[in-house]
Amino acid sequence: MMGWTDRHCRYFHRLLTRHTLLYTEMVTTGALIHGNAAQHLHFNEEEHPVALQLGGSEPADLAACARLGEQRGYDEINLNCGCPSERVLRGAFGACLMGEPKLVADGVKAMVDVVDIPVTVKHRIGIDRVESYDFVRDFVGTVADAGCKVFIVHARNAWLKGLSPKENREIPPLRYELAYQLKRDFPALTIAVNGGITTNKQIEEHLTQIDGVMIGREAYHNPWLMTEWDARFYGAPDSATALTREAVEQRMVDYMERAALEDGAPWYSIASHMLGLRHGLHGARKWRQVWSDHRLKPLPAREVWAMAQAHVGKVEAGALVEV
Repeated sequence: MMGWTDRHCRYFHRLLTRHTLLYTEMVTTGALIHGNAAQHLHFNEEEHPVALQLGGSEPADLAACARLGEQRGYDEINLNCGCPSERVLRGAFGACLMGEPKLVADGVKAMVDVVDIPVTVKHRIGIDRVESYDFVRDFVGTVADAGCKVFIVHARNAWLKGLSPKENREIPPLRYELAYQLKRDFPALTIAVNGGITTNKQIEEHLTQIDGVMIGREAYHNPWLMTEWDARFYGAPDSATALTREAVEQRMVDYMERAALEDGAPWYSIASHMLGLRHGLHGARKWRQVWSDHRLKPLPAREVWAMAQAHVGKVEAGALVEV
């Protein structure tokens, strides 16, 4: 989700669900140590609970960055051992780390030793053509011994050569049963599953087998899905009936204006994250076209909003008509 789940995206998602744990895009230890750490770590207080996802392999660097994340106020530090791109392979982080469980364990222990917030790991079920359950079981066991209690399992192998990141999300087959087996073998651990999950019904089905579910691209492209989560999965009062897309859009316009004044953030860099708000509804295509029209960039966000609203039709509850 690099380039997707930035702080503006997370602010938008927090308007739709108050209780779901949000994750940052992956930030490398090098970017924090040698770059502008304050800029990389900045987030809106409304985002809580929010986890900082790190990419890296050097234990000392991971410890330093985990400490920075805790000092900034993040609620969790997550180590990415699942990203399959060749770029992260060259940088010795991401999915290639599954081949070095002792190194991952050393990194986890280094972080656990210096922070009081949870340290978690996101990983695949295997790398390249290694499809043995023993591989992922031994990886989890080794890392758990170092102090990690939460594992988020993207239930596909990562092919480190020959497939693009997009192909790595589609071609290696999903094998949810391996995540379920991890829960049976490590009942004291928190095991969550990720990959190919697109409906709330599917989430419910997975939760009969494991402890949690992570949703990535579906939440981005169809964010209204999240409005059911607080009541359905957290037992919170059902507020979805009171929440409207119009109210959320207005809150985002207010946020765009505030971000422009405080940080100089252009409205279109924020609006890009909410283009799925009217997914499947009448007028959604033209509404998206307004918010993504580069010719409108010089205009204030509120004027663009008024133009977008002109294409929003009145739709009966539950109607899905894309025009």
